Amino acid sequence: MFLTMESGPIPPRLAAFAVALGAAAVLGGALAFQHIGGLAPCVLCYWQRYPYWAAIPLAAAAALAAPRSPRAAALLLGLAAGFFVADAGIAAFHVGVEQHWWAGTAECGGTRPASGSLEELRARLLAAPIVRCDEPAWSLFGISMAGYNFLAALALAAFSAWGARGLAKGNT
Repeated sequence: MFLTMESGPIPPRLAAFAVALGAAAVLGGALAFQHIGGLAPCVLCYWQRYPYWAAIPLAAAAALAAPRSPRAAALLLGLAAGFFVADAGIAAFHVGVEQHWWAGTAECGGTRPASGSLEELRARLLAAPIVRCDEPAWSLFGISMAGYNFLAALALAAFSAWGARGLAKGNT
């Protein structure tokens, strides 16, 4: 009935809740760095947030569905794991851009054109801060936020897959 870890038994439903909460915490941290800490995100930073927005409701739905339909919950949590793997890929790409292993996207370091008159466009372009993808806005112990997101996304993917496996076996 329970999956076991070295620390003790953890029901897969609790694992699904933990995944939803953990993903919300990572996304909340990124938003806090942006809105409280004043660190403007680059385009790759934004891309790394999209999988979280998809995975959080999937993991929450898996936790809620687990008692009634463990297999459906397993599918939902498995999809969440897939989004975390995709996020880890985006984060790995971003780390590579930061380390100058490869070039970023065309949007890295630039601004998107805005609609309106030529004068409005000029004013927006001159006022907009340029956020480059190849310059980490913050790092701790030599690891950038993209690097920490890579690690968090891998951990959430593994935990999601582990919980999905338990749910697929009919455990809740």
